[in-house]
Amino acid sequence: MRIAVDARLTDYSAGGIPEYIQQLSTRLPKLDNLNEYIVLNAIKTRQRQYSNKHAKMVKCWTPAHHVLERYSLTLELLPRNIHLLHSPDFIPPRGGTWKSVITIHDLSFLLYPHFLTPDSQQYYNNQIRHAVRRADAILADSNTTRNDILEHLDVTPDKVTTVYLAPHERFQPQPNPIVKSTLSRLKLPSQYLLFVGTFEPRKNINGLLQAYSSLISKQHDTPQLIMIGRQGWLHEPIGDLIRKLNLQNQVQILTNVDVQDLPAIYTGAIALLLPSHYEGFGFPVLESMACGTAAVISDKGSLPEIAGDSALQCNPNSTESIEEAITLILTDSKLRSDFEKKGLKQSSLFTWNKCCQQTLDVYNQILQST
Repeated sequence: MRIAVDARLTDYSAGGIPEYIQQLSTRLPKLDNLNEYIVLNAIKTRQRQYSNKHAKMVKCWTPAHHVLERYSLTLELLPRNIHLLHSPDFIPPRGGTWKSVITIHDLSFLLYPHFLTPDSQQYYNNQIRHAVRRADAILADSNTTRNDILEHLDVTPDKVTTVYLAPHERFQPQPNPIVKSTLSRLKLPSQYLLFVGTFEPRKNINGLLQAYSSLISKQHDTPQLIMIGRQGWLHEPIGDLIRKLNLQNQVQILTNVDVQDLPAIYTGAIALLLPSHYEGFGFPVLESMACGTAAVISDKGSLPEIAGDSALQCNPNSTESIEEAITLILTDSKLRSDFEKKGLKQSSLFTWNKCCQQTLDVYNQILQST
């Protein structure tokens, strides 16, 4: 059978979903020696041809997230005679006779529309119902997302499978010399708290900053907060809030960190802070755990499911709860050490090989039903 994986998004953005797509497109052809794979890349891609004999790269003129992509991508794929198309960013073409598998990472645009711009709301809301109708199978990053899909979209339970993602193999505890060298090169302090994620309202950065400001007013020796990520929707007020709270000397924002430096930054941190209002999966939590770093997480969304009992939870809607959790992780060294050990074990349960094998099982199930 000829299976196509839509990897166009990797040429337009970085982050969790492009990482997921990259892992699928490189691992599946190696795992599956029975089927032929076509990896769809953007016309501007710098990706070279795949060396695996079961995989071939095809450049597509249709950009990811283009207003007409459901129609134009269909026209590009029709001559390819594919049997199954996996759309890892959940938006499948409108036509075609091939089987369709989509991945839905979260339903934030339905559950928290006020966290998105009007254009983004309209784009995703216009796509999702067609996508689930067109799909023969739906993959969800977590049981939380699966339950959201079943509750808010007209989908039968047998159509949706939870397939967990995983941290990249690079995320593991780093030797002290590498940590020190990285922190020195990036001009980071030796003691710091850490946030990693897109700068957008869903991440509850406002709540985190307010809790951090309150803590500083009581504990003047509180370590700096390092915030690493990229600008997302409605990010502008974050800088205003930092100035309003007079945190310019306490909060450092880095937007262009090399992914190769992240393991050392995680390893060097006292703790990761991620009190998000909603996450469909939450890569930074597993990444920090895999590096042996404790995490403070929200008790909402998928984060408790992914972290299990290996992270300290707080209520993202309560500044006091967030502050209490940060205080506890800073002052209770035994608790922090316990979370570090538990986190290493918990993160090891999530692997890309397992993710790809479960994805392949869904492919085969759909193809055999033809």
